[in-house]
Amino acid sequence: MSTTETHCLCGLKREDFQTTVNGKNTDLYILKNSQGYEVAITNYGGAVVAIMVPDKDGNVANVIQGHDNIQDVINSPEPYLSTLIGRYGNRIKEGKFTLNGKEYLLAINNGPNALHGGPAGFHAQVWDALQISENTLVLNYVSPYLEEGFTGEMKVTVAYTFSNDNELIIGYMATTNKKTIVNLTHHAFFSLQGIANPTPCINDQVCEINADFYIPIDENSIPTGEILKVADTPFDFRTPKAVGKDIDADNEQIKNGAGYDHCFVLNKREEGELSFAARLTEPVSGRTLEVYTTEPGMQVYSDNWADGYKGQHGATFPRRSAICFECQHFPDSPNRPYFPSVILKPGEQYKQKTVYKFGTV
Repeated sequence: MSTTETHCLCGLKREDFQTTVNGKNTDLYILKNSQGYEVAITNYGGAVVAIMVPDKDGNVANVIQGHDNIQDVINSPEPYLSTLIGRYGNRIKEGKFTLNGKEYLLAINNGPNALHGGPAGFHAQVWDALQISENTLVLNYVSPYLEEGFTGEMKVTVAYTFSNDNELIIGYMATTNKKTIVNLTHHAFFSLQGIANPTPCINDQVCEINADFYIPIDENSIPTGEILKVADTPFDFRTPKAVGKDIDADNEQIKNGAGYDHCFVLNKREEGELSFAARLTEPVSGRTLEVYTTEPGMQVYSDNWADGYKGQHGATFPRRSAICFECQHFPDSPNRPYFPSVILKPGEQYKQKTVYKFGTV
């Protein structure tokens, strides 16, 4: 699929995403559905750089934060901006875990902790890409033994499909040649009103999260080990409410996250079922986003650290101009044996699926 031959809604140019990193070529891939809407992805870090969908009046805008050229993707002030995350999404305390009685030390890149697979994690790798149809892109990557400190060689496949119902479906699969840990996710920064200069704040967006429990964190954003009820806390989104209603509440957990930066324990009838996780409604544009996932948890991040840096086509990304729904296993699970297991063994297959469905009201 060559964007030079085809008009694309996002206004991105394929040649602006072509370079060579460590001997591997980067490129831009445009997924289109039958309605003519599109998703743009680069194989550098699996970054989604555009999701072009309509508002209630049919006006199309980009609802995900990204850059308009490969150098800005590589050098982004937010290294995880709408990228794939691996080998381990979220934090591992002090970058340490023990497997088969042996301690492994990971790259420390977030205070005293390991975050999102380390500075050279999956977000900073060039993936082998194959666009198998107009609406599906398959990425493959082999993570070598001890990459960023993780044991085992892990082969990973991630498939992006943009359905005719405006669903971005992300399917993940991984295998390993040695017992290891894995927790893959996608760190999409959603701005449902559309990116702009400045991109509007998310506080008035109405959010519902299908979770009766959440995972509290300490001042270093590491789980305390408790699993607490959301009832009577700022984390109760079981009934839809504005994101900003309790985002600055006088609450220790809100202070520890500088807003929302917490893992919600999703309500599940059975382990691994694809079920409803969240719904977001943007009142100005009427755009909606529904999230479905097979994962047990979902990290909700209210973009608490952005500083107005520049993005695509002159857009700027101020604090709290995006919200992230990172479907995953729980943070620091290798050090919490009673959390759902993140261990992958030879002969097993890691699989997960997450769906981001865009609509309007």
